[in-house]
Amino acid sequence: MEKIDLKDFRFSGSTLGEIADLRTMDAADKAEMLMSGVDVEERDRAGTYLQVDHGRVHCKSLQKGVEVLDIKEALTKYDGLPDYFWTQVDKDKDEFTRSAAENLHGGYFIRTEKGARIAEPVQSCLFLKGDMVGQNVHNLIIVADDSELHIITGCSVAHGSKGAAHLGITEIFVGKNAKLTFTMIHNWAESTVVRPRTGGVVDEGGVFVNNYVLLKPVKDLQSYPAIRLNGRGAVARFNSVIVAPKGSYVDTGSRIELNAPDTKGEIISRTIASGGTIVARGFIGGNSVPAKGHLECKGLILGGGVIHAIPELLGSVDGVELSHEAAVGKIAQEEIEYLMARGLDEEEATSTIVRGFLNVDIMGLPKELQDVIEATISESEKDMF
Repeated sequence: MEKIDLKDFRFSGSTLGEIADLRTMDAADKAEMLMSGVDVEERDRAGTYLQVDHGRVHCKSLQKGVEVLDIKEALTKYDGLPDYFWTQVDKDKDEFTRSAAENLHGGYFIRTEKGARIAEPVQSCLFLKGDMVGQNVHNLIIVADDSELHIITGCSVAHGSKGAAHLGITEIFVGKNAKLTFTMIHNWAESTVVRPRTGGVVDEGGVFVNNYVLLKPVKDLQSYPAIRLNGRGAVARFNSVIVAPKGSYVDTGSRIELNAPDTKGEIISRTIASGGTIVARGFIGGNSVPAKGHLECKGLILGGGVIHAIPELLGSVDGVELSHEAAVGKIAQEEIEYLMARGLDEEEATSTIVRGFLNVDIMGLPKELQDVIEATISESEKDMF
């Protein structure tokens, strides 16, 4: 991981006006957003938030029971949100959190009403369009007691970007017997620097499911979301599919703290290094009983690259049940030969195995989003091999 100098990026002076209809956007920008799971038609969506560079350009709720605001508007409307804002992430953690705290550009505020079951997902996109732009965002998600929500958040850059930096703070609150599915699709570029900082808490009986997909090149990404299960019976699951082509450095992972009885945590990651470097981290801490946690990290190296898997389990009380599986290697030759014996050539056989390895069925995604990911996998195969 190289040293990032924030002075190389512009953190002011890049704002656009409001975009009432996303369909009027530039065709190339719409294509990049689509590869991040964002539908400019806003069909089957409960709300949309779009930020371009340093400001919001589109924000609205499309379904009763869920509120979607720009974070700056929410801070004004709700007197600074003292019970939530900067409570899950330390603003002095590093230079990136300090930058976001001192010069806030925007970000989304999404909150459900108590008992609301939001059928369609809310979509958001944090888009970088200008060259050498630095973007500071702060997102706040509150899923009220007995409610349910799915958020699809796509992060992307304009085609041909010569460089950009995304610094994103996300704080998550899942109430009693509530459920949040949070699907993040990163569609960056070879010149993008990315520093998300995420923290959250899940209350009694709550469920948090985090899906993370990174299939495109990125210059340098560092992400390590941490979730605390503080209520009895709370559950957290992290699923990730990551590909690092040549020139990409990806340091990512997840952290779950089992702080109450009957809590469960699961981390499952699939990584492919096709010339790039991946540091795959995972941590589950058992601090209460009974509690169960499982960590599974599997990686493939295709055509060079590095995968460094760092699974960690920490039990601090008698009786916690924690387990992990970690494996890094290459595609077995006998698997390729098996498929070739059934009529596939070597490239087709390898592609079939990779697609099976990157299976995202466990994420429980809407069909149209599954189709987007499948298309992205197809497009990314030229970088993998």
